[in-house]
Amino acid sequence: MRYMFLPLLMVLIFGASALAADVSAQAAPGGPNAVAVAAAKVPPGLAASPQSPAAAAAKAPVPAPGGKKMQTNRTFTISMFLLIIAATAGIVVWASKSTTTASDYYAAGGGISGIQNGWAIAGDFLSAATFLGITGLMSLFGPDGFMYSVGIIISFLTILLIIAEPCRNAGKYTLGDILAFRSSSRVVRGVAALSAVVVSIFYLLGQMVGAGKLMQLLLGIPYKVSIIGVGALIIVYVALGGMKATTWVQIIKAALLMFTGVVLSAGILWKSGFSLFSFFDSVATSPEIQDHVRGVMKHPVAQPGFDYGQRFLELGLFFKNPLDQVSLGLAWILGAAGLPHVMMRFFTVPNAKEARKSVVASMFLIGLFLIMVSFLGFGAALYVTPQKIMALDKGGNMAGLMIAQYIGGGAGTVTGDLLLAFVCAVAFATILAVVSGLVLASSAAIAHDLYVNVFKKGKADQGTQIKVARVASFFVGAIAIVLGIACENLNIAQLVGLALAVVASANFPVLIFALFWKRFNSAGIIAGLVVGTVVTIGILMVSPNMTYPKKVAADAQKVVLALEKKQSEAGGLSAAELKTLEKAKSDYVLNKDGTSLVGLDAPLFPLKNPGILSVPIGFFVTVAATLLFRNRREEEMFEELFVRQTTGYGVAKAVKH
Repeated sequence: MRYMFLPLLMVLIFGASALAADVSAQAAPGGPNAVAVAAAKVPPGLAASPQSPAAAAAKAPVPAPGGKKMQTNRTFTISMFLLIIAATAGIVVWASKSTTTASDYYAAGGGISGIQNGWAIAGDFLSAATFLGITGLMSLFGPDGFMYSVGIIISFLTILLIIAEPCRNAGKYTLGDILAFRSSSRVVRGVAALSAVVVSIFYLLGQMVGAGKLMQLLLGIPYKVSIIGVGALIIVYVALGGMKATTWVQIIKAALLMFTGVVLSAGILWKSGFSLFSFFDSVATSPEIQDHVRGVMKHPVAQPGFDYGQRFLELGLFFKNPLDQVSLGLAWILGAAGLPHVMMRFFTVPNAKEARKSVVASMFLIGLFLIMVSFLGFGAALYVTPQKIMALDKGGNMAGLMIAQYIGGGAGTVTGDLLLAFVCAVAFATILAVVSGLVLASSAAIAHDLYVNVFKKGKADQGTQIKVARVASFFVGAIAIVLGIACENLNIAQLVGLALAVVASANFPVLIFALFWKRFNSAGIIAGLVVGTVVTIGILMVSPNMTYPKKVAADAQKVVLALEKKQSEAGGLSAAELKTLEKAKSDYVLNKDGTSLVGLDAPLFPLKNPGILSVPIGFFVTVAATLLFRNRREEEMFEELFVRQTTGYGVAKAVKH
């Protein structure tokens, strides 16, 4: 009974919250299916937050406040959500009964097959950022959002060819195991653990924001309450079920997500007569898309002869500097290989052969889904329109759900409401699976690296290790809840891109050198992890991702000048243009004397992703520290590490489940 109490309690909490929201909606104007959308309060032509990826796009005309609202069938949606929670809770209860050792908790006893692990890795990577965030970015910025997809596939080549087999043979549970193989320094363990926690929390933010938006917009549960509820649910899952429960939740979620992608992509192609040429011609000639692009490009008045529809199909609408694409790609290619929750997956298989097999399987699944995401993004832009997407959510995160409802027949139809409810439940399962993996990776780093190997010097019994990991999962979940509330208006795909920049600049260099450079030592590990992380976050603080009030004022002033010029030449403005003019004047006054969080008037670093600068710095610092502080004992230990990572000698045997 003690295993069933907490999951059952969480089901009841979510059910009660959803039903309470449903009752409120019944009493509110608009009926039970009207979902209030706070994001729609953004006036036409102006963005609420320049640091949002959709900040530029928010200057496109959008429906007035209180206009279009997303219609959901509460009965279908609540039922689907509760079904997902109940099913995943059942998996947790089942897994908790066989989670008795540290190996069970951290790595499922090494008893997961390669194909199963491949589906689980796909479940890890196909996150809310992939399904909701990338779809949203592509619906607002066209091909620029696809860079987030391409990087994932290329990163798996790095993992397959370089990382998977050595990590499986050389490690045990965490990144700290690999880094500390040649080092007796407890500082290495501590720094590795802190790095894993920082990276996981960065990555967690995107998933938490997605979860909060889903619950808020579709069930009417307030954003903060949604974040707290999801965080509490994840803590229960990880604390009770460990890696075995997390693995099976990820496998089931990946299967559901693939099925969803196939259904929605087929629906979009069917709407366009199964002709890609016709589909993209329709995208380019859509008046709504053309108006949206005009707003993104800050053209208050359309320029004669400029093809705004064609511009939507070209690169550079979001990443205006080509180096931004390069920087993002670098972060993706190198960053994915060092993600703590992905690395942990290689310790769940019995041998290196199964590790390679799992990477191949996951590459196929992820590549196929990312192709389908492209259809979802462009389909949402064409059939839903960017204006309606942004009226519902400024970051575009709900585009995938809106196109699902449209494909099903639209709001108010049984098939439309059913498909929307199903896709919402799948998106929610996606978030549960990914967040579970991230919290588990963080709790493992804290319990195994910090508690066992730093504080207890490797002397801690199995039961105590599991207890500490469960307590750690509570604190990591609490941090994720607080930061998730603070990042409400950011696009979740961008949040993940920034997390990967940290990993590419800190974790990846030290991991590669630890596995393949004989001279590498503790000094290089510590310097690489610390400096790489600090430099990346520092660059972010002076990049365009931050809010610069004077830039907001300058943009507002341009809008004022353009509209006043049109007013004097044409003799008047439309009602929407008058509202835009009024808001632009207000923004100018409010922001003309402001500065950023660190006191800057404008960004010092011009790119949105810091990878192009932070990654070389991370590698340079790691190499320099290694050469400056030579350690012959650690060099001699390389031979043993090389034999182990090549042959698998000394790796613990798998436990059958």
